[in-house]
Amino acid sequence: MTRTALLNLIAGLAIGIALGLVYTWKIDPVKYTDVGPDSLRADYKSDYVLMIAQAYAADSDLDLARARLATLNTPDPAQLVADIVSQQTADGAPPGDVDALNSLAAALNTSP
Repeated sequence: MTRTALLNLIAGLAIGIALGLVYTWKIDPVKYTDVGPDSLRADYKSDYVLMIAQAYAADSDLDLARARLATLNTPDPAQLVADIVSQQTADGAPPGDVDALNSLAAALNTSP
């Protein structure tokens, strides 16, 4: 590789990086918006409910679990958890996950 070609390569890389940074920082920066868990896709909602169930299994705070489930804006959170239990069981989820979901579902159905 000749010296001129090497300088052209380095100059091209520098210009490309500079233009990329200008574009991402000034022209089209990332815009953050506040969105809730209710806007998640169905598979991510299942994961979110699983995390709520695991947190409930760790701290047994049903009021906090209810508050977290309320952010999903579903008419019947207990039915949502029951549906996810069925789905996780059918998908062959780890027993610990299914147990956590089952305990949350039982607590939601028996507590006022």
